[in-house]
Amino acid sequence: MSAGTALEFTGERFTPECVREIWYEHWHRYALVRAWAGGKRVLDAACGEGYGSALLAQVAGSVLGLDVDPAAVAHARARYADTANLHFDEADATRLSLPAGGFDLVVSFETLEHVEAQDALLDGLCHALADDGLLVISSPDKATYSDAAGFRNEYHVRELYRDEFEALLRRRFGHVRLYAQRLLFQSAIWTIDPPSLDAPGQYATAGDDGSVESGLGYAPMYYIAVCSRNPLPDLPAASWFGDRDESLYRHYNHEIRKNMAAGARIAELEAQLEAALQRERAAADALKRAAEAVRRPWWRRWGGGAD
Repeated sequence: MSAGTALEFTGERFTPECVREIWYEHWHRYALVRAWAGGKRVLDAACGEGYGSALLAQVAGSVLGLDVDPAAVAHARARYADTANLHFDEADATRLSLPAGGFDLVVSFETLEHVEAQDALLDGLCHALADDGLLVISSPDKATYSDAAGFRNEYHVRELYRDEFEALLRRRFGHVRLYAQRLLFQSAIWTIDPPSLDAPGQYATAGDDGSVESGLGYAPMYYIAVCSRNPLPDLPAASWFGDRDESLYRHYNHEIRKNMAAGARIAELEAQLEAALQRERAAADALKRAAEAVRRPWWRRWGGGAD
């Protein structure tokens, strides 16, 4: 990746400089698809900053990233210029003009909800997809993302419920597998002997340098051994344990809100202190001027001035 200025995060397009929850959500989608992109002709529609296209280009035969924003395209071209099999062009995802069947893998993450012309978007993606290709597309669930949370995203034009999302896809595809995604606080147990998991590519870990590798690349905190004098039965590759109440997540959110409130109060007190200091400085200056005005006649007489 070429060095360059980060694209400004406006709340509409994710940038890889973002942290915490939004980073996990966006990177995980591309990490999942990366396992299916090996040697493929890939289209990333509404690619935004270009980080996901660049990640797929590490294993794909070629990647074309398209975005409607000229600034995003110019940024992506400059930042990822050193990746030979990666190209970026400006295009409206709802008005695509691409060769029929030109791509083996088409991805478009968090795009549908930003446009009204959702049928036109899907028609264009389907046209560009090879007969035996894969389309991987994501969109927030309106029931959870907005209704349950009482939240409105100002950049979303038309959010979908599950049945609406599935209906759009099933009108064009005979086979659809729907995945769910959300952040969870969980305890993870995974096999390290043999080191590879049963389903390579379904587990991914990002490194500090932005690279993504298959498997769970964490140092264990504990070891758990399953032992027998006879051959072991089929054992799961991984086990995940969490609570639906997400008590840890609730505590985390509580602490975040508390810290934000404390930060706002500190900023308010700092502003009040600064205002008080300014008033004191102004009063001191006024007192100094008044004292000088009182002294001036005396000094003039001392120096032989007029009586």
